[in-house]
Amino acid sequence: MGPLKLSDLPTVNAVLNTCSAVLLFFGYRAIRAGRIIVHRNCMLSACFTSALFLTSYLYYHFHAGINRFHGYGLIRPVYFTILTTHTILAIVILPLVIITLTFALRGRFDRHRAIARWTWPIWVYVSVTGVIVYWLLYRVYAG
Repeated sequence: MGPLKLSDLPTVNAVLNTCSAVLLFFGYRAIRAGRIIVHRNCMLSACFTSALFLTSYLYYHFHAGINRFHGYGLIRPVYFTILTTHTILAIVILPLVIITLTFALRGRFDRHRAIARWTWPIWVYVSVTGVIVYWLLYRVYAG
């Protein structure tokens, strides 16, 4: 296997989003079970995979531009509803993750817990819908 091509990056991005979602689920389960170190490691790993995703995503779209959705019929409004909510919440999640992480790293666990109740479900939604958008745009209805 040779070096990555620009056309490989959407798949890489979907894999990174999947990894983030899985890490978020394991991190949630860990904290519910009182496994603080496992929770911390999962959440820091989710931050890392999400940061890699964002870097790769921005690089791809800076160089490749926009990819048009080619689906027709009922799937079209479904796709654009998912894409719109995904995009809006993706913008919202970045500062939420930074704030949530900052509270945790500073040992402000009361504040961390309060904001994490909002951050976690939004982050999961963004990660999962990112994979759905990829699947619909690049696999099912690729032009």
